[in-house]
Amino acid sequence: MPKNRYLALELLVTAVVIVDGRGRMVHMNAAAQDLLGASARVLIDVDLAPFFEDSAAFLQALAGAEKDHFSALRYDAVIHRPEVKAESLPVHVVVSAGEHASEFVVELLPLEQRARQLRETRLFDQAQANKELIRSLAHEIKNPLGGIRGAAQLLQMELDSRELREYTQVIIHEADRLQTLVDRLLAPHRKPHVVSEMNIHEVLERVRTLVLAEFPSGLRMVRDYDTSIPEFKGDKEQLIQAVLNVVQNAAQAMSHERAQGQAEITLRTRVARQVTLGQARYKLALELHVIDNGPGVPEVIRDRLFYPLVSGREGGTGLGLTLAQTFVQQHHGLIECESVPGRTDFRILIPLA
Repeated sequence: MPKNRYLALELLVTAVVIVDGRGRMVHMNAAAQDLLGASARVLIDVDLAPFFEDSAAFLQALAGAEKDHFSALRYDAVIHRPEVKAESLPVHVVVSAGEHASEFVVELLPLEQRARQLRETRLFDQAQANKELIRSLAHEIKNPLGGIRGAAQLLQMELDSRELREYTQVIIHEADRLQTLVDRLLAPHRKPHVVSEMNIHEVLERVRTLVLAEFPSGLRMVRDYDTSIPEFKGDKEQLIQAVLNVVQNAAQAMSHERAQGQAEITLRTRVARQVTLGQARYKLALELHVIDNGPGVPEVIRDRLFYPLVSGREGGTGLGLTLAQTFVQQHHGLIECESVPGRTDFRILIPLA
């Protein structure tokens, strides 16, 4: 059996095992060897079923695939790994027919990885829904707003009473305020995407300078950079604004920590490999973390954090994170948040290659 037809499996970070009709392993990629805790030399021609806590379920799935009862069967299971100290691992199993008769493909996804993939898909869908909602809402507000302001101006010209003119001034002022809000909502969709070679650390240094100028005391910003990260094509101004929005949010949320001189924000850059973003696979991605030691995101808004007009801060517009998400997504990237009291981590992923 030629081995070169399995070479593509080595490019995957998902554990994939090829078994014959009796469930004996004929090939496994490097990820599967890591997951099962043994090398290919040890695993070849060994039954895969005993590695499962419920081996009968696996054999039943294999029999169904052999009889062509389904294109792919998915179920959750527990893998036992006698050679690894952590002896068991919950996994999501996918069993499907292989390229050749009596050959079957078994994918083993640790449930944590599966949950992450589902979360990333949900975040992408949410971002798309936000974009359409913002566009529609902004246009619906913008059209009557001009009419309201114009009518208030005409009315003001007809009024002799100074007190009554003050009321029309309130209408005009509030209409202008709403117009500014609408312009901010529409800004990411109006401004052209200017792409050029850029360095992420130049972006972070600009953000760091701006934030420290805004919060000159009580805040410490820590650099944790991987300087080997290559330059990539992107819109520098958009990414500065995206990261600035996240960092400003963090700094504003830490008013108590700043007052005590204990506020800290860490800017961390790393390279992530074999990353899936929006159903597309990338060999390399920038992994940027903005980590603060503040009170954490309020639980009541945690699931709606990137929705427009949702803010956990009194006086906040609720647009900063929505715009950050829009700018990151325009770079085919993803932004997500994990937060507990004392540590909030915004993670931005942007493909490099």
